[in-house]
Order: sequence, then C-alpha cells, then structure tokens
Amino acid sequence: MNKPVLPVSSLSLKLPNADRSVETYRLAASRTFPSKLEGTLNRVAFSAAHVVADPLADVDPWLTSAVDWDRTIAFREHVWDLGLGVAEAMDTAQRGMGLDWPTSLELIQRSVKAAKARGNALVFSGAGTDHLAVEDAGNLDDVIRAYEEQIAAVEKAGGRIILMASRALAKIGRNPDDYAKVYNRVLSQAAEPVIIHWLGDMFDPALANYWGTSNLDQAMDVAVGVINANAPKVDGVKVSLLDKQREIDMRRRLDSNVRMYTGDDFNYAELIAGDDQGFSHALLGIFDAIAPAASYALSRLAAGDEAGFHDVLGPTVPLSASCSWPISTVIRIISPWSAGRKARGRHCISLNCFVLRIKQGCLPIPSWRRAA
Repeated sequence: MNKPVLPVSSLSLKLPNADRSVETYRLAASRTFPSKLEGTLNRVAFSAAHVVADPLADVDPWLTSAVDWDRTIAFREHVWDLGLGVAEAMDTAQRGMGLDWPTSLELIQRSVKAAKARGNALVFSGAGTDHLAVEDAGNLDDVIRAYEEQIAAVEKAGGRIILMASRALAKIGRNPDDYAKVYNRVLSQAAEPVIIHWLGDMFDPALANYWGTSNLDQAMDVAVGVINANAPKVDGVKVSLLDKQREIDMRRRLDSNVRMYTGDDFNYAELIAGDDQGFSHALLGIFDAIAPAASYALSRLAAGDEAGFHDVLGPTVPLSASCSWPISTVIRIISPWSAGRKARGRHCISLNCFVLRIKQGCLPIPSWRRAA
C-alpha cells in the first residue's frame, strides 16, 4: 500500500514458513491507494483504531500505558480523511489488553473533541463494565450501574456509544431474562441510538454462555428479541462470532432500521458486498491496518464496481484472518502498526500475520507517521 523506497530488486528478506523452513522473499512494489476518500460510500465503515505508544515514556510498559496523544489523534485524522469512522476504545482493540478505563476515557474525550473540530467526523466509543472487577459484581444492579457510569462519561464528552459485552454480566446472568433486564434498562437511558457488540467466546472465553444460554441459536433468539424490542435506541449490532451464515441469518431478522455491522475477520468482504436480501456495514480492527485499501474498495462498491471492490479487499482477508484470535505463536513489535488485536497482550501479533503484512505491503512507514 506504500511506495517502495528502493528499486524492487534491491530489497529482500528472509521469512519463515509454516514448515519451519526459511524463504528469501523479494519485495515487490505495493499497490498504492489515495490518502483521502475519492467518491462516496454506501456502507458505514468503522476502523477500530489503535493507539500509538510513547516509546520514551519513563514507565513500565507491562504495568502502565503511555500514549503518544499527538500521533494517536493524527492517525484518527488519517482514518477520517479516508471516509471511515473511528470505533474508539473497543474491546477488540485496546480494552482489556493495555488500556484501563481512565485512560480509555481520556482517549474517548480527545477523539471526540478532534472529531467535532472537523465537523462531527464519525466516532462511536466503547462503553462497558470493565472498571468493575468480575469478582466484585454481586448482582445485576451492580452491572447496570457500571454500564450507566461509563455511558454517562462518554455522553458527557459528547460521544456516541458502542455497548460492549460485559464479563460481569456473563458471570452473574443466569438466563435470558437477566440479559433482557440489563439491556432494556441500559438502552432506555441512552441519549442516542447505540451500537451493540456481541463478542463471541472465541475472542474472550469469559463471555461464554452470553445471552443466558450456551446454545447459539437460542442466544441469537434472545439477542434479536432484545434488539428489536429496543429498535429506536439501537443504531446497529456488531456480531463477532466468525460465523458467516449466523451473521446473515441475524441480519435478515433485525428490525429494518437496525444496521448489521460485520465483525467477521474471515468473511467481511463477502458480507459487506451482500446479497439480494441485504448487506452488512463494517466495524473491523483490520480497517485500521488497511484503511487506505478499505476506503478505496468501498468507494468502488459504491460506484457499482463490485469486481473492483473484491479485487482490492479480497486479498486482505487472509491477512485479517491471520491476525485474529486464537494466536499461538506471537512476537512483540514496538511500533504503531501492531495493535495487539484479538490477543490479551500489548502489541502482540502472530508471526504469520507479521509475514503477511510484509508481503502485502502493510509495514512500511505510512505517510501520516513520516510527517509527524
């Protein structure tokens, strides 16, 4: 996605293969994409954007987050220039793997302020219960109060809500009625329609049996019932189950005014393109790493060029799948390009993901970073 800095023939790397052999990979010229949106979009697309660490901060990075706020906001400006929205402080980006609630709130406040300064650029922010230790949650009212506290803080900053799944609710909720009680109460108080995030236990085992049942078909019945009963308070739902057909089935059952946002790292291109009965919008971590390509692909789709859309976005799916949970072999990279997504650690990506990023031209320093 970035122009090579040297002739193609002069750059090569030794890269590991799955069979433990090593290959010499000669870098080829990457495809280039516009740095700003060209045309229009007919899908709402969010990037779960990373934060940029301050490498010179005098802190223990294992214990304390040190954020380079200027470069972090500069990256959001880059995403907005491309016509994408920012999904801030998400459970599949920073939360639970580096940023605590106070730092997340500061991130939300800074991001919302920057969005308003450029004419209300699109940003929704994660609100959950992660400041409530699971062991301290004694009843459903504790969970409701925790949700209310974070929602109030985000709304005070002028932000819109992504209602994240709650580990505390997963521990305490015994049946679908418990989930309905919590979500009905919380949604009734939201100032503006929210995005609900259903995060599957393949991403976070602590969310097993969410919606009060281990049966996914029954869980979907509960989720759809809660969402449709509160449709005026719901902008959309992000589904992170890595199950294409379940997402399509749920999409077709939602109230006509509720959007489906795909969170499927394995099938997002197909789901965004859609079928004769509908399509998904997008809220994806990979749209951080491939923002220029995603923007261009979506603009081709809006222009009626579905083949061009798949030509650009299709090759990114293996990269996304490789960077998704579960991760077995990991390396740590102190850089702004790796956000540790889907892993419970800071700046943690799979070795295979790193290799794919090199081969797909995702690691050279982007223009927004060089100019900083």
